[in-house]
Amino acid sequence: MTTFQGVLFDFSGTLLRIESAESWLRAVLTASGTEMAESEIVRRAGELARAGALPGGPEPVALPAELAGLWRLRDSRPDRHRELYTALARQVPLPRPELYEALYDRHRTADAWAPYPDAEEVLAALHGRGIRLGVVSNIGWDLRPVLRAHGLDRYLDSCVLSCEHGVQKPDPRLFRLACRELGLAPAAVLMVGDDRTADGGATALGCGYLPVDHLPVDRRPDGLRPVLDLVG
Repeated sequence: MTTFQGVLFDFSGTLLRIESAESWLRAVLTASGTEMAESEIVRRAGELARAGALPGGPEPVALPAELAGLWRLRDSRPDRHRELYTALARQVPLPRPELYEALYDRHRTADAWAPYPDAEEVLAALHGRGIRLGVVSNIGWDLRPVLRAHGLDRYLDSCVLSCEHGVQKPDPRLFRLACRELGLAPAAVLMVGDDRTADGGATALGCGYLPVDHLPVDRRPDGLRPVLDLVG
């Protein structure tokens, strides 16, 4: 066992995973009463995925030059986040203009996210050991309702979001704030996340770092369990 007394978790791709682009598009079409041919749904969902229009999904295959600035700062403010992702979605023709905003709104709902199979088990076990737990996320909206809906918030002591502080990982200031929220020195905190650049940036502050793979939930049943062997 190490001397870690706290653990910070990334949100997307670490504790929970966003639905597929096809599921995302189908949900919005159904909710709005919009009909599309099956082949068209599959085709447009693939185009949305390649455009990087689904937050938490694949990055753009080709980012338009005029959106490069917004891309870099997308998680620093809610308005920037919405502007970027709706702009990316608008590259793909859809039958009704209001669908682009509806797609953005859908991804912020609990139904659009699924916890990894071992997420609650690991959080509950660490919480039971008296380990301080928090989420630190690059995101453009308040994810707390999603954590609450999936029953994960009960184990957390803090939640530090880039859009609420205007600072994005890997900036050490966000990790420093997250450690302060846990009441711990960075050397006593382990950061767990799927992005080796953004989440791994915690090591510059003295935190430990455990990478996990950004995989669909059915392909990563126990990716978080190694945390239990590192924290005592």
